[in-house]
Amino acid sequence: MDKIILRNQDIPDIADIDVYVRNGGYAALKQVIETMTFEQVTDAVKASGLKGRGGAGFPTGLKWSFLPKGVLPRYLVVNADESEPGTFKDREIMEKNPHQFIEGVIISSYAIQCNHAFIYIRGEYPLAARILEKAVEEAKTHGYAGNKVLGSEYNIEITVHRGAGAYICGEETALLDSLEGKLGMPRVKPPFPALVGLYGKPTVINNVETLANVPPIIAKGADWYKSIGTEKSTGPKVFCVSGHVKRPGNYEAPLGSITLRDLIYGENFAQGVRGDKKVKGILTAGASAPMLTAEHLDTKLDYEAVAAAGSILGSASIIVLDEDTDIPWAAQKMAEFFKHESCGKCTPCREGTYWLLTLYQRINQGQASQADIDMLPIVASQMVGRTLCPLGEFATSPVTGTLRWFKSEYEAKVKSNGHG
Repeated sequence: MDKIILRNQDIPDIADIDVYVRNGGYAALKQVIETMTFEQVTDAVKASGLKGRGGAGFPTGLKWSFLPKGVLPRYLVVNADESEPGTFKDREIMEKNPHQFIEGVIISSYAIQCNHAFIYIRGEYPLAARILEKAVEEAKTHGYAGNKVLGSEYNIEITVHRGAGAYICGEETALLDSLEGKLGMPRVKPPFPALVGLYGKPTVINNVETLANVPPIIAKGADWYKSIGTEKSTGPKVFCVSGHVKRPGNYEAPLGSITLRDLIYGENFAQGVRGDKKVKGILTAGASAPMLTAEHLDTKLDYEAVAAAGSILGSASIIVLDEDTDIPWAAQKMAEFFKHESCGKCTPCREGTYWLLTLYQRINQGQASQADIDMLPIVASQMVGRTLCPLGEFATSPVTGTLRWFKSEYEAKVKSNGHG
């Protein structure tokens, strides 16, 4: 099927606003401005079944409907702080097809009666930021943004704000604090951003890929969108594939239409493992998801099937590890990442990530005993459900996932040093 989100791969130069418009661009916005009320746009997105593509998978239209009626101003904040290891889908959307994303921002802002939207983009994406800033100005020049959009009474200002390289600012409330000029740390919830968000006002926070789905939903209808994917996981999804594969990259497919095997080995996808080696481990949502194994290659790629296999689809950053991978070493690398990126605000995360890394260093340096291996899940259990944001919980995934399937590799390291 023709690509919906990664249209840039089918249409050369679609980043140019004239090319975008010639290929149906901004027609959905025109339809919204001329024929639809705020509520009708929200209802259409709700009916489509679109789930957030940033990781949580929460229904988008339902999230919009949580805003309290009559409380203004309100804000749309786009989470473009794409920092999960192995995730690079939003970057391609912003760099290669920025106007579909910008059109999604404007339509979504209209739906929630927002007059100022903010795109919070990670600091390591300077090219994408410049492209977005240019696209926003082009949209203004052509009457799609700014004052009196397409001659209507609707006004929308869009600000591109660059972050400073903190993974924690991918968490929505830490992102809001950073956007306000504060230290990026998660807030205590409740209240949730829908009630008290940016500048203390009702706020919706959506991911880049999520909003890129909105224009085609409006243009072609909720029923068309629901016909793609599965009953519970509707629409297309961009899968980021990296690691030990022959052809890493972003690949779009309807949710539930392909398996991990198809994605890793398919001719139109990653084309197999480098050196024709066997698959050993698969991370389905970067470092934040429990690892799966070669036994799970026939798992369908939708939210429900991956959850049933014991992991999460999240933002669909698929990292493939081949048969030569030292799993405890790989788990330590992930533990180092979370230890470095923890903001330190809450004790279970601050101390937990420190002790997980310390234990992994002992294991991989040949200094551990069996008691150290047994301590890993104990430390993890003291973090789950006890932190202000998901980072602390995500930090336990490398532990629980790898110990479940590869505990023998941990024990072999202990036996080899004589402490077993």
